[in-house]
Amino acid sequence: MDQTRLARALAPDFLVGLADLPIDDLRARKAECTELETATSYLRRLAQGRLDIVADEQRRRRTGEAPMREGDLVASLTGILSGGSRQPGPGRLPTTMVPNEEEADTTELDRIAGPDVLGELSSQDEVTLGSLVDQLSAYEAGLSSLRQSLFERIDTFQAELVRRYKTGEARVESLLQ
Repeated sequence: MDQTRLARALAPDFLVGLADLPIDDLRARKAECTELETATSYLRRLAQGRLDIVADEQRRRRTGEAPMREGDLVASLTGILSGGSRQPGPGRLPTTMVPNEEEADTTELDRIAGPDVLGELSSQDEVTLGSLVDQLSAYEAGLSSLRQSLFERIDTFQAELVRRYKTGEARVESLLQ
């Protein structure tokens, strides 16, 4: 994710003077926040999936199941990823499920639990698995907080757009041009 774009969108002055901002600029800022939220949501879903995979390895050990053999993980993914529970919250469906390619940077997530780490879970000790859970949970929580901040901005832009349409400052016909 473009950290410069993100920092700009989250800066307090990004919301200053909305009432005076031309409507096209207002829409552009809202669209930018929406794009950043899409990327954040995508990375968060990837982190949750990886957390589910590590948690399944911990569950497998607690229940005494046999270690996974090579190829077992891929065959088990549907069950693992469909059984995870999610924390309650103001879930919103993204308008786009996958961000553009440059926004879908998984470098940080791969550093924590990339394919090489996930492929070797059965050979990791309990301390390493616990550390993975902690790191993935912290990464996911950071993304959740970031996502909430972006939603607040999107809602602020939307409220200003609605206000303009209600007061007649903006006209619905302008959307068709």
